[in-house]
Amino acid sequence: MIAESQLRADIVEVGRRLYARGYTASNDGNISVRLDAGRLLMTPTSVCKGFMTAEMMCITDLDGRKLAGDRDPSSEMQMHLEVYRRRPDVQAVVHAHPPIATGFAVAGIPLDRAVLAEVVCTLGSVPIAEYATPSTKELPEAVGQYVQAHDGMLLANHGALTLGKDLFSAYYKMETIEHFANISLVARLLGGERLLSREEVFRLQDLRGRYGIAAPAPICADPAPGGAAADCQVVQAPSAPGQRLVPDYEAFPGDLAALVARRPHAPGSVPADQEIRLTYGELTALIEDAVKNLK
Repeated sequence: MIAESQLRADIVEVGRRLYARGYTASNDGNISVRLDAGRLLMTPTSVCKGFMTAEMMCITDLDGRKLAGDRDPSSEMQMHLEVYRRRPDVQAVVHAHPPIATGFAVAGIPLDRAVLAEVVCTLGSVPIAEYATPSTKELPEAVGQYVQAHDGMLLANHGALTLGKDLFSAYYKMETIEHFANISLVARLLGGERLLSREEVFRLQDLRGRYGIAAPAPICADPAPGGAAADCQVVQAPSAPGQRLVPDYEAFPGDLAALVARRPHAPGSVPADQEIRLTYGELTALIEDAVKNLK
């Protein structure tokens, strides 16, 4: 059992790192850790996470009653309590607003594509919990459906949440999510990711056990695109036997009308929810053709 004084110092350090990396601004974010089976140590409300002291922390029980501390606990305490109730194995929770990952959350884009082997092995996927008003009971309810299967998630139009076996484990997962989001954004700006094939994803999942990587749930065998699962991790990866990397979309010849006319999942087509990417020259040609047809 780690001494309370050490846990207080660790929360201060995690808060300092979050603020230094720009994952929080002003009084954003909150951090908590288990003291024992019935008590939590938590950051106080209305305090910048980069300038906390050990004495500022609050102690609560698992029902949210304050047991000790001069300040009130975080206004988003109920979200933390929901995690601890549902996941007895979780010892720490970190909530922050890392800007790139939060951008994906605001855009409604989960980080669930099989892009980075390290992320597949560790987090599996990073879904988006539905929007809920912060500091209300809606937020823990929204988070609750993903907690059993995931150690990291985005919060729609809000931020990110990570769980861990200790404070630094939860914090490092926040770093991983933001790093993953940054790489995903750059790849999309450059024209799109190449995805790991589903066969490769399952090879990576097998490595979890070999290297002792703890995961709350396995990767779903047959995920529904954009769907959520309570007992497995949805990872978007196309099946491509014998291949390790697969394009996430196919280039289409011809005009826009022909492209739009293609049926989802037909040979040579793209799923209905997939992006259509055109070069500047292709777009110009389509516009010119459309103007001619209007005359």
